[in-house]
Amino acid sequence: MPRVTVIMATYNWSTVLPYSIGSVLGQTFADFELLVIGDGCTDDSEWVVRGIEDRRVHWIGIAGTGHQSGPNNEGLRQARGEIIAYLGHDDLWLPHHLAQHVAALEAGHDITCSLAMFIGPDGSFQECPRPDPQRGSFMVPSAFAHRRTMTERVGGWRDFRELSISPEGELLLRAFAAGQRYQHVTRLTVVKFPASIRRDVYRQRPFHEQAAWLKRIRTEPDLEAILLGDLVAYPSRRVVSVTGRLWRLLRQPSRWLAFIWRKNGAAIRAWQRFKGVDHARGSAKRHSVGEQ
Repeated sequence: MPRVTVIMATYNWSTVLPYSIGSVLGQTFADFELLVIGDGCTDDSEWVVRGIEDRRVHWIGIAGTGHQSGPNNEGLRQARGEIIAYLGHDDLWLPHHLAQHVAALEAGHDITCSLAMFIGPDGSFQECPRPDPQRGSFMVPSAFAHRRTMTERVGGWRDFRELSISPEGELLLRAFAAGQRYQHVTRLTVVKFPASIRRDVYRQRPFHEQAAWLKRIRTEPDLEAILLGDLVAYPSRRVVSVTGRLWRLLRQPSRWLAFIWRKNGAAIRAWQRFKGVDHARGSAKRHSVGEQ
């Protein structure tokens, strides 16, 4: 049995999969299985995954559910590992990601979350805020790992249409309330490309950013230190990123009004429209693996 099960939810973005999967295969901790779960995919994602010659990589296709919660729950159902890790299909891991999480979980914790770097479409970057498990605040799923017994105890991922907060935040809040032990991993291990600030990304299906960053990950052994050093040395880059995101948010009333109204699922629906996912009933594009 593999020690770790990596769950990767995907929807109709086959061009990016070789890079996200490549970052998993480049982990220093190699005792894992990778379940790539297609959420009603209609493109060639299945064949891209099946063409990767590594027996640790598996394709699972399910009927579309409209959010990564569905594929994540299917992954939990089929997982063989005692530790669960998640990776967004357009995100990348640094090589030490799994090793750091496994070490933290082996130290007696049930849930771990490492540092993630948000990369803007203009090349700006910022460190993702750390989640607060007592408040159910936003958490980057790609930076999240837990013992399989955690979800066996508290249940899996809830449908976003039932929630006024993000499914990952709600899962973390539920786990904390059940007494599950949470630990920050004080290492940068994730490079994230938020689809929620990339208009129509699901229609255009680009992969140039992931290709360039995976090359850096493979060729720059000190990349973690370089990125953290840049955050200290060039704080203006963070300001550009934050103000840029705020400006885009203010220009999209459907997004910030969703936060004010707090209608269940409203914020994620608004993000999905911005990303180019058509949810019209009966459309082949109605399903999405949403990033928060």
